[in-house]
Amino acid sequence: MLIIPAIDLYNDSVVRLTKGDFDNITYYKNSPLEQAKIFESFGFTNIHIVDLLGSKTGKFAALESVKAIKAQTKLSVEFGGGVRDFKSANELFSLGIDNVIIGSLSVKRKDEFELIIKDNHPDKIIVAVDILDEMVKVSGWTEETAISVYDHINYCKNLGVSKFLCTDISRDGMLIGTNIELYKKIMEQYPSIKLIASGGIKDIDDVKKVGEIHPYAVIVGKAIYEEEIDLKELAQIVV
Repeated sequence: MLIIPAIDLYNDSVVRLTKGDFDNITYYKNSPLEQAKIFESFGFTNIHIVDLLGSKTGKFAALESVKAIKAQTKLSVEFGGGVRDFKSANELFSLGIDNVIIGSLSVKRKDEFELIIKDNHPDKIIVAVDILDEMVKVSGWTEETAISVYDHINYCKNLGVSKFLCTDISRDGMLIGTNIELYKKIMEQYPSIKLIASGGIKDIDDVKKVGEIHPYAVIVGKAIYEEEIDLKELAQIVV
């Protein structure tokens, strides 16, 4: 299991939201590049970056920070936030982004989503499935859909997508523990997908519990910034 530390960006600062609420935002002192270098120094090879303003407005606002991270580290970058069409996805790939995260687009504009898949290797795409009570939410978690997580995985999987970033949004940024039962259920139904578990990781034991079900990866964010998890200890976990 890959352990992937997260950097959420807003106004070119490292931040964390609580349950996606922009009125509940915490700023941290390190610049995005400084934080990425810290993660690399502890031996992490992958990083998860979300452009929160891009997600909110549909226009990228963090590309300069991402360019610097790509130029000055060897980290593999998965990036999301603001991907609204074929053109914007390809802009990210042209910058050397390793994996582009696509969320709302895969629900609301399937024609554009399918065009992206057709033009790029599906393994370079990560579909973000934001989940509340096993139903998909979109547009920064503000819009409900009538689509279950399982229906959406089926649709994307049939297009060749294998990487799914599944987030229980009721737990994201809450430091209350992740939804192991949800991830177990998804993996039982789809043993061949590369599940990236996200949302609610509160401590080292929580990371180890996720590791016991053997997903492809787990995202760790707020627990790092709030010093609930020691980076050295996190980097030494083998699962």
